[in-house]
Amino acid sequence: QVQLVESGGGLVQAGGSLRLSCAASGRTFSAYAMAWFRQAPGKEREFVASVSWSADITRYADSVKGRFTISRDNAKNTVYLQMNSLKVEDTAVYYCAADRTSPQRISAMSYAYNYWGQGTQVTVSS
Repeated sequence: QVQLVESGGGLVQAGGSLRLSCAASGRTFSAYAMAWFRQAPGKEREFVASVSWSADITRYADSVKGRFTISRDNAKNTVYLQMNSLKVEDTAVYYCAADRTSPQRISAMSYAYNYWGQGTQVTVSS
């Protein structure tokens, strides 16, 4: 079992930056592909970014490409999402997810992930 705890959300003005963190429990964190998803009010949960277990492969949604960067530190059991040039439409609850099945899959589909955090709110004001 893996527990994921997100942090780093908050209120920021458009054009600003935030860095989200997701701390994982368990000794097998380095064997999991990790991802960030987000869900805005009244909308479906959507993929943001994913990273392989070794961090050599990453994947981004088109809407965040060039602005967001996913990274991980396996020694600290933590995955990060650096968000720059934030837009009002980035406002959402951001969730961290872990895929225990395939460390290199970096899927954009939520059903591929076995463990989820509770989410952290990101609000971008105009």
